[in-house]
Amino acid sequence: MPATDITGEAMANSAIANCGWSFVVLMSRQGKIRLSEFFQSYTESEKRRILRDIGADILPRAPKMCNIVEKGTYKFVYRRYASLYFVVGVPLGLNELIVLEQIHLFVEALDGYFNSVCELDLVFSLHKSLLILFEMFIGGMLCESSKREVLKSIVEAEELVEEMTKPGEDTASQLDDGLSFQEQFQLGRTPGRRTGPAAGPGGRR
Repeated sequence: MPATDITGEAMANSAIANCGWSFVVLMSRQGKIRLSEFFQSYTESEKRRILRDIGADILPRAPKMCNIVEKGTYKFVYRRYASLYFVVGVPLGLNELIVLEQIHLFVEALDGYFNSVCELDLVFSLHKSLLILFEMFIGGMLCESSKREVLKSIVEAEELVEEMTKPGEDTASQLDDGLSFQEQFQLGRTPGRRTGPAAGPGGRR
């Protein structure tokens, strides 16, 4: 492949990476992580450092302070709703006002589904929150801005799961295959676990 093609491809990939969210974290005032999703490639140590930085740099800030905190090669853009901080990591060159509007759009979608979302909704229905996030954002880029279309897709997915679920099976467990191990642990499940009646007394439950 010619060098110019390699350079052009690298520039295109870099441009795509600089157009969307790098990660999103929902954290309570007590520093509890209620949702976290990384759209770019980070090591586990880098993810832990980012979460520590959010707790140290965002939570102590006064309500009237700026909603933007620069951290090296990226910046935190956040909004607080009641007891939850919605924190998004974006490249330095991305427009912060657009990110703030995207955060609010995500919150409106959560409100529309949960009928005024609260922290407990995220604790007990994390998979539903992730479904809404993935319906709106692909690779960190906003792909669906219509709240009505997002909620319509979620309802259709739920109806499909209900049709495929056998009596007595855990409906939520049907969605586990789309979650990472960390997200399944946040839901209080063992990865790969199924709670249907097929698991016998001596089988894995």
